[in-house]
Amino acid sequence: MGLPALEFSDCYLDSPQFRERLKSHELELDKTNKFIKELIKDGKALIQALKNLSTAQRKFAESLNEFKFQCIGDAETDDEMCIAKSLQEFAGVLQNLEDERTRMIENANDVLITPLERFRKEQIGAAKEAKKKYDKETEKYCGVLEKHLSLSAKKKESHLHEADSQVDIVRQHFYEVSLEYVFKVQEVQERKMFEFVEPGLFTYYHHGYELAKDFNHFKTDLTISIQNTRNRFESTRSEVESLMKKMKENPHEHKSISPHTMEGYLFILEKRSFVSTWVKYYCTYQREPKRLTMVLFDQKSGGKIGEEESFILKSCTRRKTDSIEKRFCFDVEAIDRPGVMITMQALSEEDRRLWMEAMDGREPVLAQLDVIGFNVIKKFIYAVETRGIDEQGLYRIVGVNSRVQKLLSLTMDPKTFADVELDSSEWEIKTITSAIKHYLRMLPAPLMTYQYQRSFIKAAKLDNPEARVAEIHSIVHRLPEKNRQMLELLMKHLANVASHHQQNLMTVANLGVVFGPTLLRPQEETVAAIMDIKFQNIVVEILIENHDMIFKDTPTPGVGQPGQLNLPRRKSTESKAPSCSERPLTLFRTPTHSEKDKGGEKTFHSQNKASHLQSGNIFNVPCSNICNIDCLLLLENPPPRKARALYACKAEHDSELSFIAGTIFENVHPSREPGWLEGTLDGRTGLIPENYVEFM
Repeated sequence: MGLPALEFSDCYLDSPQFRERLKSHELELDKTNKFIKELIKDGKALIQALKNLSTAQRKFAESLNEFKFQCIGDAETDDEMCIAKSLQEFAGVLQNLEDERTRMIENANDVLITPLERFRKEQIGAAKEAKKKYDKETEKYCGVLEKHLSLSAKKKESHLHEADSQVDIVRQHFYEVSLEYVFKVQEVQERKMFEFVEPGLFTYYHHGYELAKDFNHFKTDLTISIQNTRNRFESTRSEVESLMKKMKENPHEHKSISPHTMEGYLFILEKRSFVSTWVKYYCTYQREPKRLTMVLFDQKSGGKIGEEESFILKSCTRRKTDSIEKRFCFDVEAIDRPGVMITMQALSEEDRRLWMEAMDGREPVLAQLDVIGFNVIKKFIYAVETRGIDEQGLYRIVGVNSRVQKLLSLTMDPKTFADVELDSSEWEIKTITSAIKHYLRMLPAPLMTYQYQRSFIKAAKLDNPEARVAEIHSIVHRLPEKNRQMLELLMKHLANVASHHQQNLMTVANLGVVFGPTLLRPQEETVAAIMDIKFQNIVVEILIENHDMIFKDTPTPGVGQPGQLNLPRRKSTESKAPSCSERPLTLFRTPTHSEKDKGGEKTFHSQNKASHLQSGNIFNVPCSNICNIDCLLLLENPPPRKARALYACKAEHDSELSFIAGTIFENVHPSREPGWLEGTLDGRTGLIPENYVEFM
C-alpha cells in the first residue's frame, strides 16, 4: 500500500484526516532516515573490513611467492617446474586482484557513503527543518487565532478591523508555510527513488569481477529506469511548484472537492463543572440528511483525534453581537436534543456566513418597539409579578442562555406567541427576567436613546436632588412616544419589584445597577463611559422612585428649578438602603489649601455650614438631617465598627465583597458610594450594601 497523496487544497482545511496523511509521510521519512544511518554505518564497517581483507590477502600472496619447492636430484621435470611456478603465478593473481580491490576501496567512499550522507543531509534534513517551521507556525497561528476570537465584540470597530487584518496576515503565512512543507515532503519521497538507488551502489560490488557480466542486463535496465524516473520527477516537480504558487496567490479558486457541504474548525461553548469553556472541534456538515459531525481535535496537541459525535440539525440562528461577548457566533439546535442550544464560534465573519449558508441558517429575531414587542414584555411582566416577585435576587440571577434564546424566539414569533404558557414550570422566573433584559439589549438603540444618553447623565450629576428629578422628568418627555411608553411600563414594574425588597432583596439601588447599563448604554465603549456607569444607575433609580409623577405629569416650564416634588427620605424604621438619587452629591464645598492653613478645617466647615444655612441653600433638608450633619461635622472621621451580614450577597464587581448571612465584617465605615459601606473581610477591603448589614 503506497503513501496517500497530499493535496495543496487540504492545507487550507487542515483537517484531522489531512494531518493523519501528513503524519504517514513523516513516519516514512523517519524510517528512511534511520535506514540510511544504519546503511552508512554498515557501509563504513564493510569498507574497513575490505581493507583488512586486502591486507591479509596481500600478505598471503607474498608468502606464496616466497615459497620454493625443493626437488630430489639435480634436475627437475617439466611437471615439477610447472608445479613450483604455480605458487608464484597464483600469488601474482592475488596481487592483481588486491590492486583492483584497493582502487575499488579508494573509490568506495565517493560511490557509496557520500551520496547517502548527501541525501540524508540535503533532502531529509531539509524536510525536518521544514517540519520545525511548520510546527512553529501551527503553534503561532492557533495561538493568535484563539486570542483573536477572544476579543470582545464591544471593542471599537477600528480596533476589530485592525485585529482582523493582523490575523489574516498570520493565517496567510501559516498557509504558505504549510504549502511549502507539503511540497518538500512529497519531493523527498520522489527523490529517494533515484538519488538513493544509484548504479554506483552496485558498481561498487561488481567492478572488476567476471560476475558483473551476469548482472549487466539488470544494471542496464535499472540505469534506464532511474533516468526515466528522474526525468519524470523534474517535469512533475515543475508542474507541482507552479500549482503551489497559484494556490498561494488565489487559494479560494483551487478548493478541493469534498463530499461534505461544509467543513472546518469551530469553537463550541461547553459547560464543565459550572465553568464555561470554548473547545475546538473539526466539524463536517452534510445538507442531506442535515447531519453535523464533530471531532475533538487541536493541531497543537500533537494531532491526537478525540471521539466523534454527530446529530441531526434542527435549526441554525446567527447570534447578535450584543447578545454574546464573542464574535462570529451562531446557535444550532439538534432534533434529538430539544430545547438545548449549542453555541458555536466560526473563525471569521466570512467563515460564519459560509456555515450558516450551508445550514440554511436564519437571522436572529429583532426586537422592535412594535405591537409584538409590547405584548411580549407585558406577558413577561405579568408572569414575573404573579409567579415570582418575591424570589430572592430577582433580575440579578441570570437564566440559562439557551433557554432565554428559545423563549424569546417563541414569543417574538406571532405564530407561536399564544402557545407559550409562562405559568408553566417549564419556564423559570430567572429565564423570564433574563428574557426581559435581553429584549432591551436587542433593541437597535437603547430604550432611552443614544440622542439623550448624555443629557440623562448630566442631569444625574446635578448637585440639587430636586433639579435632577426635574431635568430627568423633562428629558423623558422628549423621548419618542413608543420609547416613553415602554419605559413607563418597565419603571412601573420595577417599582413594584422594589416594593417587595424585604423578600426579594432587590432595592431601588440594586435595580439601578442591573438596568442602568442596559437602558443607557453608550454608543462607544470608552473610559469616560465606564466612569459614568454609576450615573446611569442613578437615572434609573430616579425613574423608579418618581415614576408616577414623571410619566403622568407634564413637565413644568423652567427645567431644573425645584418644584413640589416628593423627595424620598429614608425612615429610621426602614431597612431599605437609600438609593443614590436620595443623596445630594455635594452639600458643602471643600476647603482650599489656604483656608486649611489659616483656620483649619473645623473652622472652615463651621463657617461653610453657617453660610449655607443663612442662604437657605440646604435643599429643604429636614431638621433631623441637619442634626445628622452637625454630628458628622463634629465626628469628622467616625471610628470604624464591626457589622454582621443579614443576607447573603454575591459581588457583581471587583470592588464589592461576596458573603453569606451571619458574616462578620471588620473596620466598617461609610463609603463614597451612596447606599454602600466599606469594610474588611478575610483581609480584603470592599463595598457592602448598606441595607444588608447591621452594626454590632
